[in-house]
Amino acid sequence: MADKIVWQDRKRIIFGLPWTFTKYKLMEDKIQICTGFLNKKEEEIRLYRIMDNTLEKPLGQRIFGLGTIKCNSADKTTPVFYLARIKNADKVRNMLSDMVEKERTRKRVSGREFMSYDEMDEEDDIN
Repeated sequence: MADKIVWQDRKRIIFGLPWTFTKYKLMEDKIQICTGFLNKKEEEIRLYRIMDNTLEKPLGQRIFGLGTIKCNSADKTTPVFYLARIKNADKVRNMLSDMVEKERTRKRVSGREFMSYDEMDEEDDIN
């Protein structure tokens, strides 16, 4: 069964045109980042592993209606990734946040499960 694509776009460059080989696909339970032309690389991050996201909209991107979403995840191979220079970044960020929370609830995952034992020990000492 193929995963349903909820949103997809390409990284954009000059004048906000999608003339790059970086493609983003948001599915119900994961996000895929495909890069390259001759040497292709495909990253896959499960949504429940995303811990935080930040929307960045520098002037050069705002002029063309673009934005970049920076995501921090608990994924070992991809702890930080970017959905760079995409259209409708505000809407995509909100949709991503909602989907992450839905997937974390569905999998019964909490932020505490991503903490290291050291952080948990320090928290216990404080209380």
